[in-house]
Amino acid sequence: MVVSFVFRVLRYISWPVLTGLLAAVLVMLLLPETLNNGDRMETRGLSPDISGNWEGPASYASAVQRASASVVNIYTRKTLERPRHPLLDDPFFRRFFSNSNLPQQQRMQSSLGSGVILTKDGYILTNNHVVSGADEIVVQLQDGREAMVKVIGKDPDTDLAVLKVELANLLPISIEGGSMPRVGDVALAIGNPFGVGQSVTQGIVSATGRNGLGLNTFENFIQTDAAINPGNSGGALVDAFGNLLGINSAILDKTGYSVGVGFAIPANTAMKVLQDIIKHGYVIRGWLGVEARPLTRMAATKLGMDPPSGLVITSIYLNSPAHLAGLQPGDIITRINDYWVVDNDRSMNLIADLSPGDSVKLEVIREGEKSTIMAVTGTRPPPENS
Repeated sequence: MVVSFVFRVLRYISWPVLTGLLAAVLVMLLLPETLNNGDRMETRGLSPDISGNWEGPASYASAVQRASASVVNIYTRKTLERPRHPLLDDPFFRRFFSNSNLPQQQRMQSSLGSGVILTKDGYILTNNHVVSGADEIVVQLQDGREAMVKVIGKDPDTDLAVLKVELANLLPISIEGGSMPRVGDVALAIGNPFGVGQSVTQGIVSATGRNGLGLNTFENFIQTDAAINPGNSGGALVDAFGNLLGINSAILDKTGYSVGVGFAIPANTAMKVLQDIIKHGYVIRGWLGVEARPLTRMAATKLGMDPPSGLVITSIYLNSPAHLAGLQPGDIITRINDYWVVDNDRSMNLIADLSPGDSVKLEVIREGEKSTIMAVTGTRPPPENS
């Protein structure tokens, strides 16, 4: 009877035990997968590097560290003449001032900006408007060293200037690629806003190829929403790896402060200016020797032009490449080297980017007839104040 009771007890508890054992086995089988899923959730959006470590875009400190030593603060001073009081030239009143302290006739004006070291031997790029008219120019490096600099040359057409500093152990900024950045790329602006010291702001590339702003003769700006303020002019716009994208130059000036619309001169343009000024003293650009204005859309439509755009030549310089090629006032240029003429700024850039002696193919409409004229570019005369 005891045996029968024990058998009934075992039979009663066997099903719960078996159920528990089965549940435990299932948990053991599924637990690794659950842990793996948890790991994946914790690292979602990140990617492993070659060593297998997990990393993400949590900081741009490496890019800033790489580029910031190449950005300098620039301090300029120039002497301004005070207007002379007219009574000082009057014989009657002159005696009243003869024995008194005359007002100082000169005063010093200070301004600040930024610059970028481009070569190990001390060539620096900055904006022309930062150093224009300055009597003294001093640069301060990130490591605290200061030195007077010499102006090697200026290019008002792009608002760039080349300086030279005689210091050892300079770190030039990294320039890789040379192509225009993409809209949406991360952009870091490094400079000396308001004279507070070297600072970094972060944003993206908002647009490329901006022109027609009336800032420079030749415009091909990178637009960014990285904050650019007074004192940032001439500083570096770099990518997320610390490579130079451009030279910060201007802001949309509604308030005098950054409103999220800043402009930088592309690195490839800046490097050409640097190399030409070092080699020639000014920038070598292609030139045809014409003055032109955009054809109105209405006039282009009446002429049956597709697309309805072109440039009407208004005047031609005597013995210029355009004159020697047979171009005439009134001719309408529709294409330059297979590029459609969209506006005056783009057309100027197309010609300026050519080297003197290059052939250029022009598609022209003259008195309703289309023709192709070949010209040989000359050298654009340097600006008078370069």
